[in-house]
Amino acid sequence: MGYKEVYEDWLVNPYFDEETRKELRAIEGDEDEIRERFYCDLEFGTAGLRGILGAGTNRMNIYVVRRATQGLANYIIKQGASGKGVAIAFDSRHMSREFADEAALTLAANGIKAYVFDSLRPTPELSFAVRCLGCTAGINITASHNPAEYNGYKVYWEDGAQITPPHDTGIMDEVKAVKDFESVRTMKKEDAEAAGLYNVIGSEIDDKYIACVKAQIKDPQVIREYADKLKVVYTPLHGTGNIPARRVLKELGFTQVYVVPEQELPDGDFPTVAKPNPEDDAAFELGLKLAEKIDADLVLATDPDADRLGVRVKDSQGVYHTLTGNMSGCLLAEYTIGQIARLRGLPDDGTLIKTIVTTNMADAIARHYGVNMIECLTGFKYIGQQILNFEKSGKGTYLFGFEESYGCLIGTYARDKDAIVAVMELCEAAAWYMSKGMNLWDAMVEMYERYGYYKDEVQSLSFSGIAGQETMKKIMAGLRADIPSEIGGLKVLSVRDYQNDTILDTASGQVRPTGLPRSNVLYFDLDEKAWVCVRPSGTEPKIKFYYGVRGTSMEDADRRSAELGKAVLALAE
Repeated sequence: MGYKEVYEDWLVNPYFDEETRKELRAIEGDEDEIRERFYCDLEFGTAGLRGILGAGTNRMNIYVVRRATQGLANYIIKQGASGKGVAIAFDSRHMSREFADEAALTLAANGIKAYVFDSLRPTPELSFAVRCLGCTAGINITASHNPAEYNGYKVYWEDGAQITPPHDTGIMDEVKAVKDFESVRTMKKEDAEAAGLYNVIGSEIDDKYIACVKAQIKDPQVIREYADKLKVVYTPLHGTGNIPARRVLKELGFTQVYVVPEQELPDGDFPTVAKPNPEDDAAFELGLKLAEKIDADLVLATDPDADRLGVRVKDSQGVYHTLTGNMSGCLLAEYTIGQIARLRGLPDDGTLIKTIVTTNMADAIARHYGVNMIECLTGFKYIGQQILNFEKSGKGTYLFGFEESYGCLIGTYARDKDAIVAVMELCEAAAWYMSKGMNLWDAMVEMYERYGYYKDEVQSLSFSGIAGQETMKKIMAGLRADIPSEIGGLKVLSVRDYQNDTILDTASGQVRPTGLPRSNVLYFDLDEKAWVCVRPSGTEPKIKFYYGVRGTSMEDADRRSAELGKAVLALAE
């Protein structure tokens, strides 16, 4: 059927509830809107589902969630793993609780036990719960930092990481094979509960998760001495971080924690921000206002599912500085690895892990401490995959892992980025540097002086709808067909094409494999230690252009970055 026929079926089919049909009747005659909602199925990709809430096959609604869960259930059954159950968490977004229940009831109807949190929880706790409960898989209902009109559906496997090969493609194939919404199984909640297939989980998992987070503390003594001297402003941006972040800090003795009152409570409308993204300056307006009022040392913001952390730190002159995800990640990597080295010594196989679009300052940190560096594809699941490889092989000790998009993990109790542990460790680091007569900005500048003034940025171009998808394909195809010899006056030394698994040395013409899974990404190594990476986003309709430089001073790095930034977007022309 064409999209118009599918739309007309949804209008009259009694399988779809009256509220859904009413929403669709309201767009009768609006051909563009009908096409956008029904021209395709909302794609179940390697990160699961993410889309705009609403009725239609290309929207997030209970029917699309049921269909995705039926595909997941089919895969679990074929793996012979239906006896271990699935953990389910959800955030503060509209329809999150409803989608969690719908997923649980579809699993239950397929004979698979569901463990559903009693209220909203952060993403890293879901990752922890999968392993803690010995589940086959996990489902998290969240759209992370997207605007309020979005929601999403992430799938985790038994190791606690988001799905990677071969499970990602296996589940995708099973979801695509579910052609008929009416064939999806579901059951009443009371029947599922009576059968022991719908189980509520809560404080027992919270307590174990928080204990594991607190176990990552490096120097308890410095916390005992300085925790009550540190002033922290924190905002959960209307999301899931409020309770666990405050609990951890309180239990450790950080008494001067001030929560932004306007952003404290969960709210799917995110009324104080255009989008709840700690990468955006706008998300910090209220936090900085409070920080200046109380003279806070640092300002912390977590996104709605509390896997990303944004940071502002005060210098000795009272000026608040923005730490990008690369900067805060390096600060935490330096502190974590440095404290392990100081307190008990680094293992011979100690490893720092980053993604391919993360700052090269991480490489400099690894070299300084003499630890291994592993680079993996964008997406924290690939860092989780490396941790699993260490466990299976018995070779490699995970020290720290992070990606430029404001996410890191300290410890291996979870397998996804965790803003709760990052909040804790950053406060510990601030206390430790305070004991040395320094603040976190002093620590950042000290790192620049030691490793070089690295500056890394990202720019995006958005392409919505059907036409936008075609435009993005043309841009990537064009860059592959006509490889630039220079970008912004900097010579291209090599080109990594992760889709074709090739690294081309432009001087010699030699080609070697990347050694990483295939992905639609192009990476250009430039002279003067600069680089550019181009990749379509896996979660949003946009192409991202990442780039980095290394300067001799902050001013030099700013100048080099600005020059390269002007040239980067021209690659899309």
